[in-house]
Amino acid sequence: MNRPIRAVAVTAMVMFFALMANLSYLYIGQQDYLNERPENRRVADARFGQDRGPIMVGNTPVAQSDAVKDKYNFQRSYSSGKLYAPVTGFYSYLYRTSALEASYSAQLSGVDNSQFWTRLVNTLSGASQRGGTVQTTLDAKAQKAAWDALGGRKGAVVAIDYKTGAIKALVSYPSYDPNSLATHDLAASTKAWDKLNADSDRPLSNRATREIYAPGSTFKLVTAAAALESGLTADSMVDASSYKLPGSSKVISQNCGGSKITLSQALQRSCNPAFARLGAELGAEAISAQAEKFGFGTKFLTDIGSAASVFPDPETLDAAQTAMSAIGEYETQATPLQMAMVAAAAANDGKVMDPYIVEQVLDSDLKVVSQAHADVVSEAMSSADAAELRKMMVAVVENGTGHRAQIPGVTVGGKTGTARTSADRNPYAWFTAWADDPSVAVCAFVEDADIPATEIAGGAVAAPIVKAVIEALR
Repeated sequence: MNRPIRAVAVTAMVMFFALMANLSYLYIGQQDYLNERPENRRVADARFGQDRGPIMVGNTPVAQSDAVKDKYNFQRSYSSGKLYAPVTGFYSYLYRTSALEASYSAQLSGVDNSQFWTRLVNTLSGASQRGGTVQTTLDAKAQKAAWDALGGRKGAVVAIDYKTGAIKALVSYPSYDPNSLATHDLAASTKAWDKLNADSDRPLSNRATREIYAPGSTFKLVTAAAALESGLTADSMVDASSYKLPGSSKVISQNCGGSKITLSQALQRSCNPAFARLGAELGAEAISAQAEKFGFGTKFLTDIGSAASVFPDPETLDAAQTAMSAIGEYETQATPLQMAMVAAAAANDGKVMDPYIVEQVLDSDLKVVSQAHADVVSEAMSSADAAELRKMMVAVVENGTGHRAQIPGVTVGGKTGTARTSADRNPYAWFTAWADDPSVAVCAFVEDADIPATEIAGGAVAAPIVKAVIEALR
């Protein structure tokens, strides 16, 4: 073979191997990228036509795929759309997926690695590919009770089994109907999407886990925990007289039943002067560390989307700002999930459990491929101090601002919260609590409490919601 022919042959061989290498790279390394390209309609059509498995609440599918006679073959439907939308999310041709439909998409469509052998057997036997099942931890009665008690008011409710971390209820209002986005009528889907995104009430927002708000006096539980950890007890005397913020002209005044009261009485009456003064004395570092132990700064329930609760950077706080932060104002921000976790930790001897909303995942043959487990995230406080905090929280419900959460035959401990973020809007209403039977912690948050500023909005508006959820779980 002469030199020119040899050069052409070598060049052709190099180009052939380069082509093979590039195709191999695209097939293996770029497969997900190419499949996700919006213009790849063949892949999009095939994905949307999958027989996805159900998302279950108890024995009831709240999201499922049904066979239909159109080019997509299967229609995703949501039996109680608005009620469970923050958990299920949506499955849409144009707008893809959200919440559990997104985080468990591979399992629901049957292509997850954990379902490889089931998929292989189905392929070899010629059986059609079916998706797996996602079993949630939600309790249908508690979910409905939370929705009904919220009563069409903007806000959220979260209930947690404080011994395990399992979420028993998670409601956000206003909500949306996932069916409007899952429809095969793409024009109708576009119209629904545009309407939802233009809505000033933000129905696509999950207020339970993805939004943070000023927690008001519910944050006094964190400050009280820091005080207990510093050596105080429920019976320690604290100064409840009017308090002029250091370096400021602002004076915090409130009739708390005396100028000297116990720490328990301060929590029972939600005494702002006592807790603001206590916050300044403890210092920003101590309160920040205590908040972090409860979970502030960490995202939980990431499979449905979440935001981290925030206590301001202690290095930026002066004494006045620390005092205001200690009573849940200034720049302190929390999710309803986080404040439920604070109550849960008090009930669980100080241990913070990692919250989870999926109990197990099963393959198409209903074999368990993954199972949730109870995990301790941190120890927010000692068992002895948690017992002191529980005693104080029980006093809030039995004799204080949270009396509307009383349930005959059940020990309930809680804390109210009323947060006014501006003079021209109604306050936030909060109530977070735990019960001994059932072993559940519940937080209710109402974004727009239509109540005079002089009243305890958390006790009047949010406490009855918590009571309804606890009763539904009995």
